[in-house]
Amino acid sequence: MKAWMAMAATMLAAGTASAQRPPVQHYPVSDAAAAAVRAPGSTPPFSAAVRAGDVLYLSGSIGSLPDGSLPQGIEAQTRQVMENIRAVLTDAGASFDDVVRCLVMLDDMADWPAFNRVYVTYFNAARRPARSAFGADGLARGALVEVECTAYVPERR
Repeated sequence: MKAWMAMAATMLAAGTASAQRPPVQHYPVSDAAAAAVRAPGSTPPFSAAVRAGDVLYLSGSIGSLPDGSLPQGIEAQTRQVMENIRAVLTDAGASFDDVVRCLVMLDDMADWPAFNRVYVTYFNAARRPARSAFGADGLARGALVEVECTAYVPERR
């Protein structure tokens, strides 16, 4: 009898846990950012970010300006990428302090030192996120850099 009760309690707990799936919220691409990734009058084929429970997944961002143009040079594009990421984080109620992981794609790995000079200024030195990077041949719109981030944003905010 005790074994049956224990099994029933386990099944009940599992059913309760699955019934409490984390909510999923999509953050659309802003009109300014959309100009860089879509034809006029169309909708971008992705969300700027998706929140699943306490985790916020940001789509990759390039350094496009609101008019859709790209600044010249890796440092200027990196600065704009990070500002574009800041805007998405802010829209979702988060900040760079909440970022736990970044994936960096560089058109030319020789730009790595210049990228890092700008990138590190956006994070507290004691709380930098985990990061991976690789060289990519052909980023969107001819960009020199693309950055994708994941943030931990507890529901209590």
